[in-house]
Amino acid sequence: MKDSKSKLILHPVRMKIVQSLLNSKKRNVQQLAERLKDVPPATLYRHINKLLEANIIEVVQENQIRGTVEKIYGLKEVSINSQQDLMNLSKDQHLELFLTFTTQLLGIYENYLNQDDIHIVRDGVSYRLANLYLTDEEFLELAKEMGGLIQKAMLNEPSPERKGRNLATIIIPEKKQ
Repeated sequence: MKDSKSKLILHPVRMKIVQSLLNSKKRNVQQLAERLKDVPPATLYRHINKLLEANIIEVVQENQIRGTVEKIYGLKEVSINSQQDLMNLSKDQHLELFLTFTTQLLGIYENYLNQDDIHIVRDGVSYRLANLYLTDEEFLELAKEMGGLIQKAMLNEPSPERKGRNLATIIIPEKKQ
């Protein structure tokens, strides 16, 4: 049985490869190897090939260098320019977007945890799952209020008193019974 894309990405080496390519970054094997110093080259190539086969990454450029071809890799990106584009995505494409999003969150959190001076409470780190029961109208009102508060906070300019914080929202309806 073929592995799911989420299971494929959850492997630590493949997760690091994907994280290295987030935010439209493009890298060759040497650049990836610099980020994954403890991974032998043969292992790195094997994991790159698995991600290529699963259509998670793609070769975005090929450069001719002294008789050999250098491949530049990037995440397979889905182009969304409108609400209609979003509505037309397949289930697999939605899952790929969500995997990219959660992989980026994991990378941000790992970077935070890898600092020398962390204090979960003082730094305001939290992650919660709240199961809410709302009518469609109540949900729209909540989303509107939250959106307004977030937009207001996003207008703040960086300053010595302000810490950069990442706020991610995920809203997933429960499965219909």
